[in-house]
Amino acid sequence: MKKFLITLMLLLASAQAMAAQPLTPDQEQRAQKMIADFLFNDPNSPRIGAKNPKLTLVVFTDYNCPYCKKFDPYLEKIVEKHPDVAVVFKFLPYRSESSLTAARDALTLWRQDPGQFMKLNHTLMAKKGYHDDASIQEAQKRAGVSVTTPDEESLMTIKRSLLVAEKMGIQGTPATLIGEGLLPGWVPFEQFDEIVSDALKNR
Repeated sequence: MKKFLITLMLLLASAQAMAAQPLTPDQEQRAQKMIADFLFNDPNSPRIGAKNPKLTLVVFTDYNCPYCKKFDPYLEKIVEKHPDVAVVFKFLPYRSESSLTAARDALTLWRQDPGQFMKLNHTLMAKKGYHDDASIQEAQKRAGVSVTTPDEESLMTIKRSLLVAEKMGIQGTPATLIGEGLLPGWVPFEQFDEIVSDALKNR
C-alpha cells in the first residue's frame, strides 16, 4: 500500500500557501480535525459496519468504474467478517456525467433514507458498462426506491471528496484508505482482508 500521513499535510500546505500568514498551531490543528471529520465522520457520506468502529475504511469509488464494481462486494464482506470495522463511501465521478448523476442520486437517498442506500448501491454497481439516465432509473426501480431530484448537499459532498482526493494524490478508483495506508485499485479479497487485519492489529 502507498503510505501517507493521515493528517494530509499536502492539503494543509496548500491552505498555508493561500493564506497571508502561515497557519498557527491552533489553525493547523483545526484544519486537521476538519479533514479527519470529513473523511471518517461526515453524516452526508454513506457508511456501513460498526457503529463505534476500531477501524474505519474510506473507499473512493465511481459507479462507472469496472474495478469499483468488482471491489464493491468486498465492502459488505469485510464488515461482516470484522464486526469492529466500518466503511465510508466517497464518490469520485471521474468517468462521465452519468457517474455524477448516479453518485448524487445515491447520496441524496442516503440523506433521505439511509436504510435504503445499499439497495441502490447494489443495483447501480450491478450495471455492466457505463450508466445513462435510463439505466440509473432502472437501477432505482429494481432497488424499489425513487430519487426524483438530487439535493444540493449531494453535489457539495462530491466536490469536497474530489478536493480531498486530489490532495491525497488519488488519480483513479477504487482507492481505499486503510489505517495510515492507501490501497490503490482492486486486489483479491484475500489480500484486502490481510491488509485490514494487519491494520486492526495496529490500532
